[in-house]
Amino acid sequence: MEFNFASRLDSFEEGIFSTLNDKKNELLRAGRKVYNMSVGTPDFKPAQHIIDAVSEAASKPENYKYALADLPELLDAVSNHYAERYGVKGIRHEEIMSIYGSQEGMAHIAMAICDPGDVVLVPNPGYPVFTAGPFLCGAKVETYDLHPENNFLIEFDKIPEEQAKRAKMMIVSYPLNPVCVTAPDSFYEELITFAKKYNIIILHDNAYSDIIYGGKVGKSFLAFEGAKEVGVEFYSLSKSYNYTGARMSFVVGNQAIIDRFKCVRSQIDYGIFLPVQYGAVAALTGPQDAVKAQCEEYDRRNHALSEGLTSIGWRVPLSQGTMFSWAPIPNGFTNSNDFVMELMEKTGLIVTPGSSFGSLGEGFVRFALVLDVPTIQEAVKSVRESGILNR
Repeated sequence: MEFNFASRLDSFEEGIFSTLNDKKNELLRAGRKVYNMSVGTPDFKPAQHIIDAVSEAASKPENYKYALADLPELLDAVSNHYAERYGVKGIRHEEIMSIYGSQEGMAHIAMAICDPGDVVLVPNPGYPVFTAGPFLCGAKVETYDLHPENNFLIEFDKIPEEQAKRAKMMIVSYPLNPVCVTAPDSFYEELITFAKKYNIIILHDNAYSDIIYGGKVGKSFLAFEGAKEVGVEFYSLSKSYNYTGARMSFVVGNQAIIDRFKCVRSQIDYGIFLPVQYGAVAALTGPQDAVKAQCEEYDRRNHALSEGLTSIGWRVPLSQGTMFSWAPIPNGFTNSNDFVMELMEKTGLIVTPGSSFGSLGEGFVRFALVLDVPTIQEAVKSVRESGILNR
């Protein structure tokens, strides 16, 4: 029997992470040492009080029913956390909803906002789901370009006015994966002004505000005047609290957007598993010292990678934020995918080609800071001894 599948899937190729994983397994079978810095899965454990909260809740049979809604104490925890951590006070329960991780939320929220053909603005380079979500619901995806000469910040005056007028939704994220930069306060003020001028809904992905370097403190989009009028923010527990597999994130902000998105999600699920919700309450209300300590360790890795590779001839800038580092490919190479495959073969170091994040990612690679400092130093030594930089 011959099947005909949805033509929309023709736009998706096998993910780069699958390709890299296949090559990694090939190297391991050959007895090679690999240094996998391709996937952003934290190598830290959740704090014990979070594990204990999940375990206790999971031991109670009544917690295996459909949740149907977010626990009131969870909504309180989010509201209080935003007040204490970001200075955003007075967030009401109606302005918060849970999602199964920011990736899932980004994949589905366009269903609540966009009709087929509506224009959505996404960053180039940018995280792939920013494009995939709107595309899958029939929206027209148009990119705004991010350039290193402008610190990968949006140049609002270079977005064509006709494009801005047609845009219904715009996805923004700082610190931005993959380019690893932060934005100044003036940027958010300009973003809100732009959104109001053109009546554009803003989705701000704030997954990495607890992983920022150089003495800076991560902020929330909602801390800026007028933000709640124009959009919502995605806030995740995955990277700050190593709650990755639990898939616990939130959408916070404009109630009208929240209400419509709740309507969509009510058609496809019955709420977050209650033990996961109790673990999230423990994360947000418990001690926060582990979050700071983890950021400091990421920064040590950031310096070890940047300083180590730069010292042997591969210029790798220091990351400003996120659990990643973003660097141009070395001199002598012209294609990021070809370079990544040669790097794997010759050194065992696995990174992600920048082309996976959009056309303007070509010429760059992304490292995930998921190896400790001694292992990063080993990887640097392997690169040096391989001679791959001697072109």
